Amino acid sequence: MKFKLIYPKWEKLDRQTRFTLPPHGPVVFAATLPDYVEVEFIDENIQEIDFDQAADFIGISVMLTAQIKRGWEIADKFRAKGIKVIFGGIATMLHAEETQQHADSVFLGEAEGRMEQVFADFKNGNLQKVYNYMQNFPAIETVGTARRSILNREAYNYRGVQMVDLVHASRGCRFNCYPCCVNFLGGRSFRPRPFDKVVEEMASITNNRLFIVDNSLAQDKQWEMDLFKEMIPLKKKWCCHPIEDDDKVLDLAAQAGAWFVYQAIFDSSDFIRDRIKRYHDYGIAVEGSILLGLDYHTEDYIKKLVDFLLEVDLDMAEFTVLTPFPHTRTFDDLHNEKRIFSYDWNDYTCGKVVFQPKLLKPEELQNLYYYAWDKFYEEEPQNYKMFKMLKKVMDKEKADGTYKPRVRQQVMPAKKGDV
Repeated sequence: MKFKLIYPKWEKLDRQTRFTLPPHGPVVFAATLPDYVEVEFIDENIQEIDFDQAADFIGISVMLTAQIKRGWEIADKFRAKGIKVIFGGIATMLHAEETQQHADSVFLGEAEGRMEQVFADFKNGNLQKVYNYMQNFPAIETVGTARRSILNREAYNYRGVQMVDLVHASRGCRFNCYPCCVNFLGGRSFRPRPFDKVVEEMASITNNRLFIVDNSLAQDKQWEMDLFKEMIPLKKKWCCHPIEDDDKVLDLAAQAGAWFVYQAIFDSSDFIRDRIKRYHDYGIAVEGSILLGLDYHTEDYIKKLVDFLLEVDLDMAEFTVLTPFPHTRTFDDLHNEKRIFSYDWNDYTCGKVVFQPKLLKPEELQNLYYYAWDKFYEEEPQNYKMFKMLKKVMDKEKADGTYKPRVRQQVMPAKKGDV
């Protein structure tokens, strides 16, 4: 059976340096497919879709809300040719009812142990309109190594520098952050994978650079330390979301190859200042994740926050606008208060204002979003800051003998004046 698996393109964040990471959802899903399925993967962000190429069955994997409408367009074209289409992925779960209008089948939930039945139903002409496994999670032990062989590896680099591969060590999250939909998608229980499974998968990845995409590694301190101990012999270099603010944890993370963390920065407090310093003390860089548009944000507040980020020597910053994704507390609050003025999912890029802020006009918040990016990268452009982080990791790789040659001739700037 020829199964074409498609990952739709989407509009990237305005002002952000352009590069494409290999997606995680599709390769995890591909590992759950029956052996008789011949899968062809198309990441529309790096290649075009041939709508005339033969396929028995189409799968559309959608991670982001900003991808969903493009996913519907793709599905409509294939269905017009009489080819059945099934949707899955995070954004499918967030937009399930709308997506059913464009699909022969919608799969909701985690795929392990479920695809044999789905494909049997397809072969027997009994494909179900909805397969709903939301909150009915498979045993975490059944999560195997993602099927990265479906990827076009050479396409995922930035100016010849190999980018990170995505991997996960757990699912679920015990936190319930205001703008986040993980509570709806993966449940409030922390579900760690067995260490041997995680290490086996990491070891199988030829790329030395990883992004551990878990919602947060700081959910169980002992588990976190044990994970880092297991990772040390791999000599991988990796980034992740926050790490526990504990000396033993940070030391083990550094030994295990922690490269940088994505740290949410919500204010200019001494707590945040110290948090960044402590990462730096252990040789771990910090890319701040800064959300703009909260109800207490004023123009003065946002400008002072950007000044603070420059003062504390943040390595990089990613600014986003508060976005009310469905099935989040943010959406419920703003929708109920009738403050959302755009339900066009193409606008939900995290770089566009789609709601009425409390203390600002929408256009003022939009301009402050651009101000934050421009001001933070005024002295050192974004690609130069990225180069400095990449150079540090390459130096570490050379020191421990894991450095691999660039994909093609390196053209990143060697000094600020070359940018």
